[in-house]
Amino acid sequence: MKNEKTNKSKRYYTIGEVAKLLELEPHVLRFWEKEFKRYIKPLRLSGRRLYPSEQIEVFKKIKTLLYEEGYTIAGAKKKLSTFQQESSYDFKKILIEIRDDLLKLYRILNKN
Repeated sequence: MKNEKTNKSKRYYTIGEVAKLLELEPHVLRFWEKEFKRYIKPLRLSGRRLYPSEQIEVFKKIKTLLYEEGYTIAGAKKKLSTFQQESSYDFKKILIEIRDDLLKLYRILNKN
């Protein structure tokens, strides 16, 4: 009997594990991998595809866009691009705020 324990700290998942998790067939994931090359880049070891958990989240977004929200492949690509731009904008904004706070702290410490 195989140990089928779900391990959230697992680094990489096989295509079979991802397919089972998302309730999809592996050929669908392979197709999406070709269509969404910009967002899905599996690690390949000995011909096996291994996906980090971040890419599983991308697969989930794609599944939601295509199956639940009714987007086409082209529409889903545009929407994913928008998600990526928004998240990178938020990241830059946070870094700028951290930098400003550090500069203020530096100035306060240098006065003493």
